[in-house]
Amino acid sequence: MSASAGATPDRPATIRDVAALSGVTASTVSRALSTPGRVNFRTQARIEAATAQLNYVPNAQAKALSSGRTKAVAVLVADITNPFYFDIIRGTQLQLKAAGYTQLLVDTEESEEVELNTIEQMRQTADGLILTASRLDDETLARVSAKMPMVTINRDVQGVPSVLLDTPTATNQALDHLISLGHSHIAYLGGPETSRSNSRRWAALSAAAQERGVEVARLGPFAPRTYSGAAAADALVHSGATAGIAFNDLMAIGMLQRLRERGVGVPSDISIVGCDDIFGADFCSPPLTTITAPIEQAGRVAVTMLLSKINPGLGNFPRNQSVLPTHLTIRASTGSAPMPR
Repeated sequence: MSASAGATPDRPATIRDVAALSGVTASTVSRALSTPGRVNFRTQARIEAATAQLNYVPNAQAKALSSGRTKAVAVLVADITNPFYFDIIRGTQLQLKAAGYTQLLVDTEESEEVELNTIEQMRQTADGLILTASRLDDETLARVSAKMPMVTINRDVQGVPSVLLDTPTATNQALDHLISLGHSHIAYLGGPETSRSNSRRWAALSAAAQERGVEVARLGPFAPRTYSGAAAADALVHSGATAGIAFNDLMAIGMLQRLRERGVGVPSDISIVGCDDIFGADFCSPPLTTITAPIEQAGRVAVTMLLSKINPGLGNFPRNQSVLPTHLTIRASTGSAPMPR
């Protein structure tokens, strides 16, 4: 067997070079490399010898097109600068790597339009999607899920596989904690109106407040970022509430900064509760009482669920929904309600 004239040190060998050297067609080489059982033993041996002699490396993109698989999964996050997503990204990355998949990470910038456009592009690039805190409506998500394997995190849509962090339960724990400290006028500093997590938390909180006979006012919406904490803190002071439960830790940290600037004591004058227990929540001044969730685990479970949809023959994830528990972590930003003046 002599070397093919087509392959040179300056040009990597192609499938046609392998075909010429082994005396078969390019389509036969393709079958031998993708599904070896479809060619006879002697032909398979000649093709393997030719690929070794030419140092032929199959084109990954061509292989993906022929098999219909890219071995890549797209993970869409609403704001990559938000530390909440760091653990999710780590969880999905580690789980995908262990399964031999590549992670394609996309920041959708809190935009429905960017998210939808990205999904359309990824239909040709990825085997499946993981959407975190999607801003799309239920009908659109159901339509996307019908076209390609998809799992959502923190979004509950009928018929769409999802992983939910049970923050409403821990939000009620926060309410009970504040009531036990003597607070009877409490405010919820809401996040984006398009956030379903925001809606779920408010629904649970308002129902729990009514059952317990305390007043909870809804303020906002506010952007889920540190800079919005100043406006949220001012609104909280103006409301007359003695405690506030913020949509997320970034907002709560911004509130702590603003209240300190205004000379408002935390927790002596106002108590603050955050949500997510992001890195740095325990380094604040004072350290932040917040809702803690198994965020990295959510990413891992989402990948396991998605891969069972992509490869149904390789194992079965029995549930279309997984709800992960959360709890309240009490730190120094909450304290007894101030005495009436």
